[in-house]
Amino acid sequence: MSHKILRIIYPCVGAAIILLFWHYYIVFFNVPPVVLPSPWSVAAAIYSYPQALLSESWITFLECVSGFFLAMAIGIPIAVIMTYSRLLNSMFYPLLVASQSIPKVALAPILLVWFGTGLESKLAMVFVISFFPIVVDTATGLRTTSPELLELARSLQSSRLQTFTKIQLPSALPFIFSGAKIAVTLAVIGAVIGEFIGANEGLGNLLLVANSQMNTSLAWAALIVLSALGMILYASVVLAERILMPWGHDSEHKH
Repeated sequence: MSHKILRIIYPCVGAAIILLFWHYYIVFFNVPPVVLPSPWSVAAAIYSYPQALLSESWITFLECVSGFFLAMAIGIPIAVIMTYSRLLNSMFYPLLVASQSIPKVALAPILLVWFGTGLESKLAMVFVISFFPIVVDTATGLRTTSPELLELARSLQSSRLQTFTKIQLPSALPFIFSGAKIAVTLAVIGAVIGEFIGANEGLGNLLLVANSQMNTSLAWAALIVLSALGMILYASVVLAERILMPWGHDSEHKH
């Protein structure tokens, strides 16, 4: 059986095992539906509320994608600047690391005051939570460029821009995409945190409404859709990586 088929079969088998364990746990321990609904109740909720789940998913999706691309657009240039400037790196990199000790949930009310209850505060929350892995991984990738390649570029009298675009950036792409994969999954968390604190739309808001109405099946349905959204976003980054880094995908097949 080919490796590609096995990569599809194994997660399906894992999901089936989890669903069976979930179902029989409820049956054996007689767990009330309000505490933990059965997988079939959750599936029925998804079937019963498709319009609500789709419309709220779209809002959360927009928040995740907008904040993620903003973090990429700002984070990568900042990483480049800090890589080339030792002074700026010494001044701001420790502060950037220290800022990660601040719980992001604590920032949400402040962002709500600054940007209001609209899309902007959720976008800012996604940006804040996605920014750090992009900057750190990009800077790491740029710093780990092969010294031999840099020496070759100097011997060929390449300009700084040529060295960056032809050598450093391609060498850093695996690190950039590694940070992007982490950031895009964190983006979903950031969007939900923002929706929890202050929103009247999105999957996070739907989750709160369902819990307040003791509609546990709908709350779990929202969680399942959130998980699917995270997987779609992650898969999109993987697809972009394969398009922009075909050599990395080829090396995986050789191994």
